[in-house]
Parts: sequence; structure tokens; C-alpha cells
Amino acid sequence: MKKTILFWILALIITLASAIYQRSTGPTYPLSGSIQVGNEKIRYSLIRTHGGETDAVVEIKTNDESITGILYWKRFKTEDEFTSVEMEYSEGILTASLPNQPPAGKLEYYVELDGEKIPGKKNPVIRFKGDVPTWLLIPHVIGMFGAMLLATRTGLEFFRKEKNNLLNLTYWTIGFLLAGGFVLGPAVQLYAFGAWWTGFPFGTDLTDNKTLIALIAWLIALFMYKRSKSPKGWALGASIVMLIVYLIPHSLLGSELDYSELDNENIEIHNSIME
Repeated sequence: MKKTILFWILALIITLASAIYQRSTGPTYPLSGSIQVGNEKIRYSLIRTHGGETDAVVEIKTNDESITGILYWKRFKTEDEFTSVEMEYSEGILTASLPNQPPAGKLEYYVELDGEKIPGKKNPVIRFKGDVPTWLLIPHVIGMFGAMLLATRTGLEFFRKEKNNLLNLTYWTIGFLLAGGFVLGPAVQLYAFGAWWTGFPFGTDLTDNKTLIALIAWLIALFMYKRSKSPKGWALGASIVMLIVYLIPHSLLGSELDYSELDNENIEIHNSIME
């Protein structure tokens, strides 16, 4: 009993640590830092994802209302010139907005404060998405978090002599993975980017593909349960695959709008109207 509780606690710690790491290293996590402007050290956090139909507001906190800010932006991976927008100061915050883009559209941007560029090197890229309803997003997150927790807990069965719980835990892991990653996940993606599935064989979306790899690993572990002399080893291997999958930053190589295709479509529509 004590070992079972210990395994669940350990599985929870590993799951939380991997979730924090995945989120903090992902391309949608805010880009933070600090810069010295005059006599003030300004800390900034630049957003890299935005959902819904509204413009994305960029904010810089400063107590010096004499500091001026300019927001520069352009469509990502295009030859567009940067558009400049003067930031407005109110109650200790400089603000300006990035125009809303179609789902999966991206903008490259940066900020200048009194001529000082933020950030200093690589410009942040923000990806826009459709609004995902809370009633769908929360079960999806619970499903994926539960799948990781169960996968880790199942893998820890390798360190027990008995294997009474191994099969049930494997079934629960696969069940949560199917629900979170292959039922709710595609529904979330449909709301966010207008597509059910953009992984293999239809695309290269890393989020979809890594979920598929995790499922294959667990189906193999289930298949080998009665065919291997060491089914716990297969379960441990599947849990390691799952952990590696979860450590890959979320939304890396995710859906991305091709602006050249969008521009060509708009030209064709314009020409057809003129005819």
C-alpha cells in the first residue's frame, strides 16, 4: 500500500514537472526579459499566442510616462515591410495592438522604447487562433494530463514484483490518451485552426504526430502484455516514449498559415469580381 501511494506521488511529480517544462519552453510561451531605458529597468513579457477575433494587445509596464514606445509588425515569412504603431501610455502601461489574423496566421514583431529595441536579438512571433470554448478545452487538458499521469504510473509498475495492476493501468492510459488526444484534441484543433488532424498522413504537425507516436507505443505495450515474458518492460518503454513526447515543446512545428497562398486566393477573388 505504501509503495502504491509512493508511486502515485512520484508519477504526479514527474507529470507536473514535464508539463511545466513543456509549457515554458514552447513557442507560444511569452518571451520575457528586461532592458535598461534611461534610469529605469523595464521588464517585459511579449505574447506569442492569441485566440479569438480581437486584436492582440502588446503591453509594456513602465512608471515613466515620458518613455515613448513604437510597435513594429509584419506578416511572418513574407517580404512585407514592417508597419509601425505608436504605443499609448495609460496608468503605467504602454499599449499597442497587433491586427487579428486568420487562424494559424503569424505576425513577427518587436518594440522600441526610446529607440531601444525589445527584444535585442530574435523577434518574437505570435500565432493567432480561433476561440476554443472552455467546455471543450478543459476536458482536453484533463485528458492529456491524465494520460501522462497514468502512463508514468503504469511505467512504475516495472519496479513491483506483482503485475496485477499492469493491464488495468495500461487500459486506463490508452483510454485517456484516446479521449484527450484523438477525440477532444482534434475538436480543439478544429476550433483553433479549422482542421481536425494535420499530422501523419495529412501533414507534419508535430503535436498531432507525437500524440500518434505515444498511442502506437502503448498499443504495442498492450499487444505484448500476454506475448512477452517481461510485459512490464514494454510498459516502461511506452512510458518513456510518452515522457519524451511530452517534453517536446507544445505547438512546435504547429499549424501555420501560408500567406502567399492566401494572397493568391485574394487576387483570384478580386479578378473574378472585376470580370
